[in-house]
Amino acid sequence: MRPFTPLESSAAPFEQPNIDTDQIIPARFLQKPRGGGFGQYLFHDLRFDAEGAERPEFVLNQNAHRGARMIVANVNFGCGSSRENAVWALHDYGVSVAIAPSFGDIFYTNCLKNGLLPVRLSEDVVSDILARVAATPDLHIRVNLEAQTVELPDGGVHVFEIDPFAKHCLLSGLDELDYTLSRRDEIAAFEHRYGREND
Repeated sequence: MRPFTPLESSAAPFEQPNIDTDQIIPARFLQKPRGGGFGQYLFHDLRFDAEGAERPEFVLNQNAHRGARMIVANVNFGCGSSRENAVWALHDYGVSVAIAPSFGDIFYTNCLKNGLLPVRLSEDVVSDILARVAATPDLHIRVNLEAQTVELPDGGVHVFEIDPFAKHCLLSGLDELDYTLSRRDEIAAFEHRYGREND
């Protein structure tokens, strides 16, 4: 994973509540290999019609939001099945931050493990951001993980909470295996000490 650095980007708004992982990536794409670029399957059945043509009304097909590296969503984003592929699809498409009042629990955990920052803010704050993005599609939002803040162009700053261990891993660009390997000298010292004390 790449270390997470402060990100300033436009945001794609998703006003519908309870967007589930089957909408994020339909089940028929789950068997594709991880290196195959899951971004092409993101919101596939909402982005494309039966012939594979883009649906112009879908938010990610609109020019103002094509390059957005953030999404702002309504309540319970990523609910449904536990498929990690939903996070892969967002990440591979280029999304680095998802802001919502709440997330599916497993989806939230999968985000943290795959280098995508899920930011929980109050419903009132998210509703305000959604309205601003709808009114000004090129509105840029800045997310600073180190400071745990979401900054708006008018100077508004909103603080979010995140687990300290997850924050450390995201800032350092470490997944759980990388973190374990980074402590191997300590692990080896413990094993040596434990073996000596229990001989």
